[in-house]
Amino acid sequence: MSVRLRLTLSYAGFLMVAGVLLLAVVWLFLLRYVPPRAIETIDGFIPGRDDLIRAFAPPAAWVLFFLLLFGLLGGWLLAGRMLAPLTSITDATRRAADGSLSYRIRLEGRDDEFRELADSFDSMLARLEAQVAEQQRFAANASHELRTPLAITQTLLEVARNDPGSVTPELIERLHAVNARAISLTEALLTLSRADQRSFTREDVDLSLLAEEAGETLLPLAERRRVAIQTTGDPAPTVGSRALLLQLTTNLVHNAIVHNLIQGGTVWIDTGVRDSRAVLTVENTGTELSAGLVATLTEPFQRGTERIHTDGAGVGLGLAIAKSIAEAHDGTLMLAPRAGGGLSARVGLPAAHDAEGKPA
Repeated sequence: MSVRLRLTLSYAGFLMVAGVLLLAVVWLFLLRYVPPRAIETIDGFIPGRDDLIRAFAPPAAWVLFFLLLFGLLGGWLLAGRMLAPLTSITDATRRAADGSLSYRIRLEGRDDEFRELADSFDSMLARLEAQVAEQQRFAANASHELRTPLAITQTLLEVARNDPGSVTPELIERLHAVNARAISLTEALLTLSRADQRSFTREDVDLSLLAEEAGETLLPLAERRRVAIQTTGDPAPTVGSRALLLQLTTNLVHNAIVHNLIQGGTVWIDTGVRDSRAVLTVENTGTELSAGLVATLTEPFQRGTERIHTDGAGVGLGLAIAKSIAEAHDGTLMLAPRAGGGLSARVGLPAAHDAEGKPA
């Protein structure tokens, strides 16, 4: 049976039960005090209980019959009106299943449970539409970026095949560099996918230790680019994947080094616990950045004011991966232009607490 039919039968059933209970009340509180048979008086006869029952039973049966019909008809109409919003929600569900994520219910009327359900469904569709659009854009960008090194490799191999004498150490080195870039891009895509799926084991992690490790790892790169790294701050305990959080920290520090366009520039790394959040802040010197440009830096394959190419600065996924890792750990990554030039990146993650509720 459909929900509407079940509700109709329920309404009619409750109405019949109410009618029967009313008759039972009449019987218990009125007829039980009437003598069973008629009583003869000077003015005539007083009807007895049996007489009243014979007179009352047929109209009561007809009343119950019409009460049943009224309950069925009224219940059917009332159930249909109450369930009407579900029709709109079901239609939106079918449209979404067919791929039309842009359709919205926009249910009007009272602010009740159905309205709340419809609004929640509209919000879900909006998020799904945005995620699908982001995935499609990401897939297109990833395909383009992977196609570039593969096309370069194919061209170089064609040249070597047509002219075996042209195989030189420079050609081999270039092939190695292009292949390394393709491998780096593939590994970055896998890391991004792993973070988005939250398929990792959580453990206690201290961001201050990760900051020191990332600084030591990238120190040779900083020295080659004549950039100083200054690491300060307090312990910042949190819970998550140590490997992914180290990747996040390394990406932020690497980004701060390679995009530090000032000779003798500086990268500052600071950690601590603020407002029950484990905070990691990475800042660097550099050119002036606009707020509009900074807002696009966490998009895949974006760097500065132009798309990534084979310039040795990375594959354009560093900040996108950092953002995904932070969100996978229920945290946030906030970017802002630094006063005087450069970029300020601030990661906030839920702080780990001890048994007494204080930061560990």
